[in-house]
Amino acid sequence: MTPPLTVQERRAWLEARTDGGPSALRDRVLEHAAMIEEGDTAAEQVALAAERVLAIVEEHPGDRGIALDLLAADALITLALLAQAEADPDQLGAFTEGLLAAERIV
Repeated sequence: MTPPLTVQERRAWLEARTDGGPSALRDRVLEHAAMIEEGDTAAEQVALAAERVLAIVEEHPGDRGIALDLLAADALITLALLAQAEADPDQLGAFTEGLLAAERIV
């Protein structure tokens, strides 16, 4: 298990893995990820950011104004899985099951 990342380390990790992506989406991912301080691993920290964004999306009335946040949640989920795969690929299945059990991904 890898230790959690500081906000600066997490930003650098995310920037390296989102380089070349659409700038608006990348900025929104970084913005949401910066808000998370809890989590025992980098993967968990990024998953918690995704969970936070999904909660925002669920509370929105559903017009196009929330589309960027929905895309950011999707990207954060993907990045959380990538963080887990990089840190401990043997536990990727268990990590994914944990996300599903926590209803972070529906």
